[in-house]
Amino acid sequence: MPRPPEGTPAHGVPRLPEGTPAHGVPGVPGAAAARGGHPEQREPGGGWGDFAGRAGTGAPGVVLPRQRQASPGGPAGRGPRQDYLDAFDGDGDRPRGGPRGTHTKEEPAERAEAAALGTDKEKAVPAQRGGKGRAFTGIAAAAVTTVLAVVVAGQVTEGRDDAAAPGRSAPDQGDASGRPSAPASAAPLTYQQKMDRTYPLSATLKGSGKFDTVPGFDKAPGTGQKYRYRVDIEQGMGLDGALFAQAVQKTLNDDRSWAHGGARTFERISSGKPDFVITLASPGTTATWCAKSGLDTTEDNVSCDSAATQRVMINAYRWAQGSKTYGDKIYMYRQMLINHEVGHRLGHNHVTCEKNGELAPVMQQQTKFLDHDGIHCLPNPWPYPRS
Repeated sequence: MPRPPEGTPAHGVPRLPEGTPAHGVPGVPGAAAARGGHPEQREPGGGWGDFAGRAGTGAPGVVLPRQRQASPGGPAGRGPRQDYLDAFDGDGDRPRGGPRGTHTKEEPAERAEAAALGTDKEKAVPAQRGGKGRAFTGIAAAAVTTVLAVVVAGQVTEGRDDAAAPGRSAPDQGDASGRPSAPASAAPLTYQQKMDRTYPLSATLKGSGKFDTVPGFDKAPGTGQKYRYRVDIEQGMGLDGALFAQAVQKTLNDDRSWAHGGARTFERISSGKPDFVITLASPGTTATWCAKSGLDTTEDNVSCDSAATQRVMINAYRWAQGSKTYGDKIYMYRQMLINHEVGHRLGHNHVTCEKNGELAPVMQQQTKFLDHDGIHCLPNPWPYPRS
């Protein structure tokens, strides 16, 4: 048998790349496919002897068939059977005794080998020119093709894994025009939408009693008597302090409110000395601060102006949930709540409507009632409502 070229691994089989998996190798076009697809499967009567059956005789990373008994063509462990090699001694188009239509001299596997190595088959294996040389050439081509198939299969698998990986998307995905699709997001709520909503808060909540000042500054818009106020909100209630502060500024400076006719203007500060502090607090904390001015807010869970202190107390339960008297008109109720308590700070006392079907004065205790003494009053949030 001719000796393979210098540097060719034992038995003419090229070594596979380091780390090539031993199992799960995909089917290979060419020689491997002709033997049943999987490189570890063998059909009976093939040309291989038992040289690959013993552990440690194959190239690194190659799984070899189990050892079989030596055939008459050659002793076990010494390469292909002699009768198989002798079949290729001639220069005919097929092995002697083989079926018609068997591989010709220019095998597809040999062409694949030549293409893979960048040269023709004669240059790739210069010492193998006879029939036996073609056998070894076919073996080498099958091994090279196997290596290429493993590499390509690995790249395809890697590409699929990348596409399926969580948190990753293909860069070319987009709409029909080819532009990347923008993530869908809900539009932010408007001020009116926020003021039209109720918010969860317990009627028996007693907070920490600690306050945070809502940051920011809202300049007084008018030229009348200026009142400077600060907005505090009790910690831990989960309510929107910025929304509350915005509602106070908008409400007080409305021409239907205490700023009517340019008589007054209100400016929100977050530092410096205020004239009063409008405070949003839990029912328990509201009761504590109102009691400092001799007022009991626990019976009807209401708000107050704690005149003995700087604080105008707005009960957070009422702010979040409203009252039965206003029903689902929560936006209007919140405007009334602010105007009523600040009205106390400005020196106004409680009054009631005098005729059936009239608007209730803003200083009527509308959280508690709209009807009194057989008179039905209509809800009204403004000191100077428009007729």
